[in-house]
Amino acid sequence: MAPIPLQRDTVQRPGTTRAGYAHGPRLASRTSLPGIPLAPSAARRFVRAALAEWTGLGVPAAVGFSDRLADDAVTVTNELVTNAVVHAGTTVDLVLRLEEEGGDEPSAALVLEVTDHHPARPVGGDEPGAAGAPGRTDTEPPTEPPAESTAGLPDPAEYGRGLQLVATLAESWGITYRTGLKTVWARLPVDDWSGPPAPPDRDALRRGLRAAEILAPAARRTERDDAVWDSRGAPAFLAEASDLLAGQLDEDLVAAIAGQLLVPRLADWCAIWLEAESGGPGAEPRLARVWHSDETGTEPLRTALEREPLRLPADVGSGPVSVPVPWSAPPADEAPQPGARDGAALAFRITAGGRALGTVLVGREGVAQVPEAVASLIEDFVRRLGLAVGAARAYTRQATISRILQRGLLPSKVAEIPGVTSALVYEPSDDGVVGGDFYDIFPCPGDRWCFVLGDVQGSGPEAAVVTGLARPWLRLLSREGFGVGEVLDRLNRLLLDDAMEAAEAAALMVAAAGGRQLHDGSQSRFLSLLYGEVVRLPGGGVRCTVVSAGHPLPLLLRPDGSVHPAAEPQVLLGVVEDVAYESQTFDLEPGDTLLCVTDGVTERRSGPLMFDDGDGLARVLAGCAGLPADATAERIRLAVHEFAEQPPDDDVALLVLHAD
Repeated sequence: MAPIPLQRDTVQRPGTTRAGYAHGPRLASRTSLPGIPLAPSAARRFVRAALAEWTGLGVPAAVGFSDRLADDAVTVTNELVTNAVVHAGTTVDLVLRLEEEGGDEPSAALVLEVTDHHPARPVGGDEPGAAGAPGRTDTEPPTEPPAESTAGLPDPAEYGRGLQLVATLAESWGITYRTGLKTVWARLPVDDWSGPPAPPDRDALRRGLRAAEILAPAARRTERDDAVWDSRGAPAFLAEASDLLAGQLDEDLVAAIAGQLLVPRLADWCAIWLEAESGGPGAEPRLARVWHSDETGTEPLRTALEREPLRLPADVGSGPVSVPVPWSAPPADEAPQPGARDGAALAFRITAGGRALGTVLVGREGVAQVPEAVASLIEDFVRRLGLAVGAARAYTRQATISRILQRGLLPSKVAEIPGVTSALVYEPSDDGVVGGDFYDIFPCPGDRWCFVLGDVQGSGPEAAVVTGLARPWLRLLSREGFGVGEVLDRLNRLLLDDAMEAAEAAALMVAAAGGRQLHDGSQSRFLSLLYGEVVRLPGGGVRCTVVSAGHPLPLLLRPDGSVHPAAEPQVLLGVVEDVAYESQTFDLEPGDTLLCVTDGVTERRSGPLMFDDGDGLARVLAGCAGLPADATAERIRLAVHEFAEQPPDDDVALLVLHAD
């Protein structure tokens, strides 16, 4: 086969030959991945599956596939795909190519190419002047950045390590900029393969292909055997599809996974339309996904489908409907689409709860009809797809409502306290419901400033109700001139009154329902609250008066590094009726720092341990002596996140006040 020139901007390591031309047989596997967090893991499986496949096929160069080469290829792929997803956010095209070069000393290399569709967005480490960046012409490998430049970088496990790791593992690598595209490639030499081919590892081939084909099926066409969809094959496919679809909370991701499950197992191509959730009678469905087993056919198929959305009659149920293939009847003034092929196409309506959510169109080429058993299997699959799309939309609605509520329940801006620098960290847990933590800083008459950090029991609507009551009540009571303890006395009575009214309303609803319990009956209005008042002192610094009602105690940090609690523990709000809250007063001298947190900080768990066990929070705070408010807040936040591998499962809120 004649050598094929590859257009590349090459960055070479010293002592290597120029990459970019193949002088022998080439074997390639390619796929496209959506720009989502799952893409790197799918890419890793794709590479291992391709290597296992080539080994199983008895490719001569595959004799040189060592565990180290496989690990290096997977690592480089992971870094390049991670960079493409994080920094570009587009669909990622991945090509893995095996290039063999003959001659007196035969050699082979794996070439990885990762292409995104955002050429204006640099990859990690692709800053001006970095190796591989536009305008750099030298051949030196990229160097590690100075330590001080990495201090504020994101966690490499989440955002990728840039090109330094790629340069270390690859023989050569480079970046190609084309119109609308940016490709980062890397070449890894294959170990010695002059010996006889090893026998194919059929078990490894089978395991690798099965893992990779879920999200990143290879483009290699194989003969389809419909006989596998017997009494065992079909249930296994549906069970696997259900597991993959059920865990997704984004409808576009659901559509992407569905397309890759259908093609090429059951069809040569497919398209998925999704109805607008709040669309009226004339709303157009959205073409969410187009997938073709032959990547050259994807764009012609999309072009044909975009002329007019597929519309099924209103009386069509969930069963298959035979429709013309999209390119069988082009407009009179147009020629048939390139790559058009004869075949059969079936349409299925996506439904959930009796509501139409979209349409799936699948097609096979070169056949007069889709086998009945396959059509029945696709119909069952589309039912599961409808449930997954419905669940994703329900989650999206809930998350949207929660975000709107959260914005309304929290202040759009907090006040600045004269003589005090404040820093606030608020990270609601990512569970799609309204969190229970809230905060506020606001001025009051008489040159007073008040600050609040609260935590409502539970989350969701019940927490939103309490937050919606407590924050405006606190502002109103504070501005009426009540003392700090008196404000909490009155707020406690208001919460108890509201809880009593809610319980009475619930009892009436139960009676109206014939004694049937309509919900869990929980009408608790428990609230932990740290409330304080700040007044400036004539000689500098401020005087603080605080009350901690069932809340983690505020910690006072002195410039010498000593830390001690700044309040006494008292009972939760909304629990006891006859209670009188007592305040504590202290001075914040210049250089002093006051730290206020919610239990999302103190009760952050790592196995059986909690973050504040053994005064863990005080120890971290002691190391912040001399730091400004924002640096202290960031150090505490990082310590909370680094305490456990898993992200926090509770809201994290903390307030730092530093006397200037």
